[in-house]
Amino acid sequence: MSKDQVKVKPSGLAWRLVRDQLLSEQQMLTAYEEAMKEGDGFVQHLVKQKLLDSRHIALAASHEFGVPLLDLGAFDLSSLPISLVDERLIRRHRALPLLKRGNRLFLAVSDPTNDQALEEIRFNTGLSTDAILVEEERLNLALQNALEANDTTAMSEFADADLENLDVEGGADEDAEAALDANIDEAPVVRYVNKILVDAITSGASDIHFEPFEKFFRIRFRQDGILREVASPPLNLAGRLTARLKVMSRMNIAERRVPQDGRIKLKLSKSRDIDFRVNTLPTLYGEKVVLRILDSSAAQVGIESLGFELEQREAFLKAIKKPYGMILVTGPTGSGKTVSLYSALNILNEPDINISTVEDPVEIQVAGINQCNMNPKSGLTFAAALRAFLRQDPDIIMVGEIRDLETAEIAVKAAQTGHLVLSTLHTNDAPQTLTRLANMGIPPFNIASSVLLIMAQRLARRLCPHCRKPLDLPREALKEEGFSDAEIDEGLTIYGPVGCDQCNKGYRGRVGIFQVMPVTEEISRLILEGGNSMQLAEQAEREGIADLRASGLRKVKAGTTSLEEINRVTKE
Repeated sequence: MSKDQVKVKPSGLAWRLVRDQLLSEQQMLTAYEEAMKEGDGFVQHLVKQKLLDSRHIALAASHEFGVPLLDLGAFDLSSLPISLVDERLIRRHRALPLLKRGNRLFLAVSDPTNDQALEEIRFNTGLSTDAILVEEERLNLALQNALEANDTTAMSEFADADLENLDVEGGADEDAEAALDANIDEAPVVRYVNKILVDAITSGASDIHFEPFEKFFRIRFRQDGILREVASPPLNLAGRLTARLKVMSRMNIAERRVPQDGRIKLKLSKSRDIDFRVNTLPTLYGEKVVLRILDSSAAQVGIESLGFELEQREAFLKAIKKPYGMILVTGPTGSGKTVSLYSALNILNEPDINISTVEDPVEIQVAGINQCNMNPKSGLTFAAALRAFLRQDPDIIMVGEIRDLETAEIAVKAAQTGHLVLSTLHTNDAPQTLTRLANMGIPPFNIASSVLLIMAQRLARRLCPHCRKPLDLPREALKEEGFSDAEIDEGLTIYGPVGCDQCNKGYRGRVGIFQVMPVTEEISRLILEGGNSMQLAEQAEREGIADLRASGLRKVKAGTTSLEEINRVTKE
């Protein structure tokens, strides 16, 4: 026996096959080692390689473990409780749910020694699991038939009541014939895609990911900033689902080699429309499609709901009421910058005010505001749009992002010549934004004379008020996180997530974490002297401006979010 073979630890069933003289010891060890290398089960490997008949293996297992052998032909596969178990677990462990009785779930398996399968399914379902012995070949056939039947049901059995008022603006007319040829207008595919879109909206998701891989296809929602898998359609439907999304967003369904951008408008009712920004990306195993949900109702969120501390809100409102100057919002993608800017624009949106915006693309449509999509291919850049705005008698200008020196220069000049300019940058905090402008080439005196206020922000998940629980953390740990002795002595209570039927793993919704830094005389002086971001941050701290970390700890102290979540979004 080789050294490698000694490391192999065959199950009792494997040795039973040797004792019954169905396999020699060498054959058994070799087969066991090969099964491990290929990632197959031992029984599955024996049958696949035709080393033994599945009936003989099942009888040997029945004698070895003293369990009866069940004939799967006696079961109606269409009535099996497949939906109780994640399909990926069924496929991975080759364990077919047969019957649920009370809190017990009976699973058909060809290898009763597969304790990992029983344990994982028990954990996944919350049910007690029992193994029922069946033949491998019959199990293989039953798995195929049952899962195919389940896939068909998943694609076709949707409640029409959920979708009866749904109206989707489809693709251009020239796509109709191609869509028909591609079999993407068939009812199950159309209804499945519509259902996914509606589910994403009702669950409060911000993005939907359709992702093809070599052996599976998955759909994920980004909820409260975290991606969560919600469905795993059959892999053979990937092309049809992708094509349907491309037709809906008016893309070229025949082009699969380059990324494409599109848009879908979903009319939920007479009074509510939802837009989706759609992007495709060619990957190794097909096109990945990501939809960003653009809900215009987000712009109607009152500024008091964003999560400002009282002094932060007052500083922000004071700045946006100024007749001219520049207000900058900074933070990573998905940190809520656009919603913050549109909350301000809604306050300023009056009949006697001319507001113009240029974005890439327009995410929130608001009546009364002149909104413009950037289009570099036709020459409509941020800088070109800004120049045009200045000839359109503007009062307030909003630029989606300051990306280059030309845009920055025009925005600064507009702020200096009687216009209120709102824009965003991608920096980590407020002080770094000022040095970023200087590094782009804006002279310090122009920065000091034009910028009114800089706001850095992040989004943290809110703790569910129904199930949050107080945590008992040692004093030293709290001090290390940034709480003062005075705060701890006051009787500081820190809450953590639990999870219930009204939330998503202990969290429900999101709240903004802000650093609101007005450009005061002292900060202006530092800018003119060429001060770096560290010096600007120290001055802001002296003036009582809370940085992102301190603002986050206030939310923890108030029980709004958890320390774990604040560490995720603010800790360097």
